[in-house]
Amino acid sequence: MNRHLYLFSGLGADKRIFQKLDLSGYAVNYIEWLIPLDDETIEHYASRLLSQIKTPRPTLIGLSFGGIMAIEVAKLIETEKVILISSIKSGNEVPFYYRWMARAGFHRHIPSQFFKSTNIITNWLFGTITPFDQQLLKEILGNTNPRFFSWALDQIIQWKNQTVPKNLVHIHGTGDRILPIRFSGSDIVVKKGGHFMTLNKADEINRILRHIVSS
Repeated sequence: MNRHLYLFSGLGADKRIFQKLDLSGYAVNYIEWLIPLDDETIEHYASRLLSQIKTPRPTLIGLSFGGIMAIEVAKLIETEKVILISSIKSGNEVPFYYRWMARAGFHRHIPSQFFKSTNIITNWLFGTITPFDQQLLKEILGNTNPRFFSWALDQIIQWKNQTVPKNLVHIHGTGDRILPIRFSGSDIVVKKGGHFMTLNKADEINRILRHIVSS
């Protein structure tokens, strides 16, 4: 069994979103987001991320947008497992209202500065309840490159993937407001888990992940 894990953080997030996960005993590698090229496709972007994966048959763990990218990378290399957290598996699971946004081009008219601050709406969407979670969300969004954020948002709402890895396991929370579970289903359901559940339900996510990667 390959004990190398590659973690893909979410849209508007970085490796701090995984700080409460206990994956001791495994070689944990965090994928760093690259600045997208002009008119870059999600497939080409995935190919550029491959240079960060140094081991054969790795296990990929992707949160939210990171799950989408983990699937795109898994289409290019052989993997041990692909684990999604608070994410989607195919274009069919993109919520219909995001598709409406894509057709109208609405998301392209939202000022990038809107994504770099937090308020009662962002805290509600991400499920950040404690002051620690809210402060971390504020810091992460503030550090997010606006160009990457806008590009990634566009890729999510227009994602058309139909290829789902056979070795994929999907973990999703019933309280996720950004990617509601009713649109995507899940192999493993976390009751009342929101989009930030790697932080505020870390103990449960740790148990689930350790079971998956060790089996």
